[in-house]
Amino acid sequence: MNVHGTEVRQKALTLLRGGAKNAEVARRLNVPLGTIGYWKHVDRAKRGECSGRHDPQCPRCDGRHLDEPAYAYLLGLYLGDGHISHYSEHRVPDLMITCSEAWPGLMDRCEEAMRTVFPENSVCRVRKTGCRNVKVYSKHLRCLFPQHGPGKKHERRIVLEPWQQEIVDAHPWEFIRGLIHSDGCRITNWTTRMVAGERKRYEYPRYFFSNKSADIRQLFTDTLDKVGVEWAVYARNGDAFNISVARKASVALMDLHVGPKH
Repeated sequence: MNVHGTEVRQKALTLLRGGAKNAEVARRLNVPLGTIGYWKHVDRAKRGECSGRHDPQCPRCDGRHLDEPAYAYLLGLYLGDGHISHYSEHRVPDLMITCSEAWPGLMDRCEEAMRTVFPENSVCRVRKTGCRNVKVYSKHLRCLFPQHGPGKKHERRIVLEPWQQEIVDAHPWEFIRGLIHSDGCRITNWTTRMVAGERKRYEYPRYFFSNKSADIRQLFTDTLDKVGVEWAVYARNGDAFNISVARKASVALMDLHVGPKH
C-alpha cells in the first residue's frame, strides 16, 4: 500500500479548501478516494467545522450496544483475511478486508457488517486491481479485535477472549460464514465410477477452508463440531492447511447457513 507524504496531503487539503470535489482531488493526485475523504474529515475537525461530532463509543470501553451476529461475521472475516494498520498519515487505525470484485455480494455484506458493528465510524472502499479494500477507521479496533499483533497471524498465537467465545457460541453460523467468505470456498468436485459396466462421471459439492494458522483452523473446526458439521483435513503437497466438508448432510447444512460466495 502506498503511504502518501505530508506534501501530497497538504496539496490535497489546499484543493479541498478551495472547493474541489473529493473525486477530482483523488484523480489529480493519484490518491485513493477513501484517503481523500478521511483527510478532509480530519482537517474539518481540526478547524472546528464538525462541532456536532463526538468520539464514537466502544462496546468494550463505554458499554455501547454491540450487534453480536454482525460482529461474529466480521470476526470471521478478520481472522481469515483481515488486517489492522496504523500508518503515520492516519491518526486512526483501520481494519481492512480485501474483497474480490468477482463477489460483489460478499463486498456488500462486509461493508454492512462494518457499519453495523461501528455505526458511528467512517467506512469506505478503496479500489485496487481486481479487488476492493473495505475499510473501517476506529480508535477501538484493538479493543474489539485483541488478536491483533506484530507479525503474521500464523506466526503467533490466536486465542479468543472469553467474551468473544461467548459471541461465537451464540452465533456460530455467522462466524463460520465469515471464515468461509474470507478464506474458504464452495466448489464442485467430480470423480468417476463404474455403473453397470460403464464408467460415469459423478459430481458433488464441497466446502474448503484454507488457512496457515493452526489456531484459526482449530477455531473453525471447533465451531463446525458445535453445529454438527463433519469435516476432514485435506493435505496438499504435504501441508495440512485445508479443512474439507464433503459429507452430503454436512454440505446441506453449510448450504442452508452459508452458501456459495456471490
